[in-house]
Amino acid sequence: MKKLTLMACLLATGTAACAQMADTRKAPVAATPYAKSITAAGLKKHLYIIAADDMQGRETGTAGQYKAAKYITEQFKRVGLQPGAGNGEWEQPFVLYMDTLTNATITVSGKTFEFGKDFYNSLRDNKNQELAQTGVVFAGYGTVTDTADSYKGIDANDKIVLLAEARLGAGEQKDRLRAAANKGARAVFMVNSNLPGISRAGSRLRRTGLYFGDMMSTMEFIPNVYFISPELASAILGKPYSSIAEGLKAGGPVPAAAGKIDGLAYQKGQSEIKSSNVLGILPGTDKKDEYVFVTAHYDHIGVINGEVHNGADDDGSGTVAVIAMAEAFMKAKKAGKGPRRSIVFMTVSGEEKGLLGSKYYTDHPIYPLANTVSDLNIDMIGRIDPEHEKDSNYVYIIGDNKLSSDLRPISEAANRLVGLDLDYKYNDPNDPNRFYYRSDHYMFAQHRIPIIFYFNGVHADYHGANDTPDKISYPMLAKRAQLVFYTAWEVANRPDRLKVDRNEK
Repeated sequence: MKKLTLMACLLATGTAACAQMADTRKAPVAATPYAKSITAAGLKKHLYIIAADDMQGRETGTAGQYKAAKYITEQFKRVGLQPGAGNGEWEQPFVLYMDTLTNATITVSGKTFEFGKDFYNSLRDNKNQELAQTGVVFAGYGTVTDTADSYKGIDANDKIVLLAEARLGAGEQKDRLRAAANKGARAVFMVNSNLPGISRAGSRLRRTGLYFGDMMSTMEFIPNVYFISPELASAILGKPYSSIAEGLKAGGPVPAAAGKIDGLAYQKGQSEIKSSNVLGILPGTDKKDEYVFVTAHYDHIGVINGEVHNGADDDGSGTVAVIAMAEAFMKAKKAGKGPRRSIVFMTVSGEEKGLLGSKYYTDHPIYPLANTVSDLNIDMIGRIDPEHEKDSNYVYIIGDNKLSSDLRPISEAANRLVGLDLDYKYNDPNDPNRFYYRSDHYMFAQHRIPIIFYFNGVHADYHGANDTPDKISYPMLAKRAQLVFYTAWEVANRPDRLKVDRNEK
């Protein structure tokens, strides 16, 4: 794109439009000495610490994550930020939970059937349960509508309902469970012929992901549901399940079938996992009650099969960029060029578990979301993806035009001082990767806070044991961090806050 000179602008559009353009260019230029203080060497020094083996992969809720949080806090203190988590604290703590299966068996005619081999269920959706000598009734597909009732002539009260295998959506599945509950069922067995494939998940079937405690609460009673193999169904009903299923498929009435179990044991334990987001703030001047966020996630996926997954790019690169930008902004502040708006530097945990740290922050904001101007989120900016092996001078820009028409022009003006190829490939709403929804900025975007997501794309070491500091392109990491810095500078110092005038997906 050709550069439009200030004189050409005056001739073409008049002084008012040019004044805005001049302001847009002036702010990044003033930032240059401080942007240049973000160096490859400085970033490398931090990253070899953040992504070291002794951080143990920084998995949320582990000693490695706590150690990383301590290091980030020390760096925020060192550069001169103020505690950003409220009440003089650097960390915003939150508690997560994880359920682990401790015992699960079904006994029929003296034979014990095993969890993961003969049956399974979702730990998140089921409660501890003990049953002994309980009757089982077959209720076909378990549908109850104005025109059909699978339970006609069947007494399911205080029994286990066994339902035939069916390809249903989540809503239809829930309707089947509600119908069973209304009939008084103590539990539901659903036949699933894919047990061999599911059993390959191994130990992952025996624990939940991390979740917030309030996500489990519901006033609705839904009986426990267990997905059982056709072989277990046959043992319970005393006849081949296949013959019963064939009769059902023929379209006639629900075949009569019943049986019993000797016992069912299902127990799980709940673990409490403590974690935190780390926040430092640089207060602004005349617009200090408006906030610009610069974010990254400092957690990774820990140790898997004895191998440390260091997460140098994901997202050690973003974490050290946040530290370096905080230091650069503090240098400007000490030189009398502090930001007009307050800048919050936040590194979150729980991203790899489902954007949990950023969700917790936006659900429990320390600074009013209504006064939060933008979030510039950095997640993987230290590597080169296969598409750019021949020209590594790029960064993917995602989400910059989704909510505000102001942000892309600011970003592109800032980039004139850096000279990266801004690749918008993944900003396409039709892109199947849907990266816009897959990092912490999205929690801000849900509150209509304009965002930019900076990303280098995936590579062979993504979520692998070889995502190590020696693989990082430190010159590119520095250039990308400088782009974020210039953009944050302009957003924090421009006369007007960003417009929120778009609603793109």
